[in-house]
Amino acid sequence: MLRFLFLSTALAAASAFAAPRLDEIKLPPGFRISVYAENVPGARSLALGSRGTLFVGSSEGNVYAVPAGGGAARVIARRLNAPHGVAFHDGALYVAEIGRITRYDAIESHLQDPPKPAVVSDDLPHHPHHGYKPLRFGPDGLLYVGIGSPCNVCEPQDEYGTISRFTASGKREVYARGIRNSVGFDWDPRTKELWFTDNGADNMGNDVPPDELDHAPRAGMNFGFPYCHGGDVTDPRYGDHHPCSEFAPPARKLGAHVAALGMRFYTGTKFPEQYRGAIFIAEHGSWNRNPKSGYRVSVVRVEGARTVTYEPFATGWLQGDDAWGRPVDVIVAPDGALLVSDERAGVVYRIDYAGR
Repeated sequence: MLRFLFLSTALAAASAFAAPRLDEIKLPPGFRISVYAENVPGARSLALGSRGTLFVGSSEGNVYAVPAGGGAARVIARRLNAPHGVAFHDGALYVAEIGRITRYDAIESHLQDPPKPAVVSDDLPHHPHHGYKPLRFGPDGLLYVGIGSPCNVCEPQDEYGTISRFTASGKREVYARGIRNSVGFDWDPRTKELWFTDNGADNMGNDVPPDELDHAPRAGMNFGFPYCHGGDVTDPRYGDHHPCSEFAPPARKLGAHVAALGMRFYTGTKFPEQYRGAIFIAEHGSWNRNPKSGYRVSVVRVEGARTVTYEPFATGWLQGDDAWGRPVDVIVAPDGALLVSDERAGVVYRIDYAGR
């Protein structure tokens, strides 16, 4: 009986992280996909070290390091509280849990014996609903953190529903408000202006409201949540408090319920010209839409402050009603390839261009 239980457990674990079905992934002509790192359960946010180490946050409590060029992932932190967010700056790895941010100094010199982390902040809003905290350093050298709203639709208090940043003195200030749940943001390398994804509300219909790609070129902007969704959808409960005209509209409406999470501007030179400077977005996929939506990587082309196209780039994680993978984040590798984390398959993919 014990032998049977052991075998059943082993088989269940193996099936949970079975080999990704790469032959089902569809890409534009000339592109190809491979596995960059496997055995990364709950893979979420991505950050690159100065020596090419890929750091991976997770929903499973661990933080991983993958050597430059890919290969076996090493656990460098365990039993944390949903360490989704990771960022690298001046040799240190910053990790965002639901309620705090810690820092691992000189981490690439200590992957086999990680140092005890220093606490950067232990007073982040800690409600678990939309509690995962994306983390990035901006071109101003300041640390930015996304703080989701603690609800589906409500009037969030304090810092909930914001993107905030740490000032040079270490204090936190709100950069943008009226955000339901942003799990990805990046700065246009040409203008140094902030862009971010935002997840639309649930239970308002299959096709309403859209997820959003938003543009915040300056501090102090408000994007409307919970009073207005997608720039022009008045909330049935809170909409009479403030009209949509008071708020900044999205730069681009994305698919409804696609769960647009991590995003990056493409800064490499490996991809064809039409992708350079474009925004790649990981769409995690809907949980209550019928039929399902998302489960793909999309691309938005940008001209200045204007988006000109929004279209699928990598698809196939959703086959009919079977979603075998869920993309979470994207990052541009030093060689110009695109790395993509997959929370459900527990891997990181590499998408490169092999055409002329």
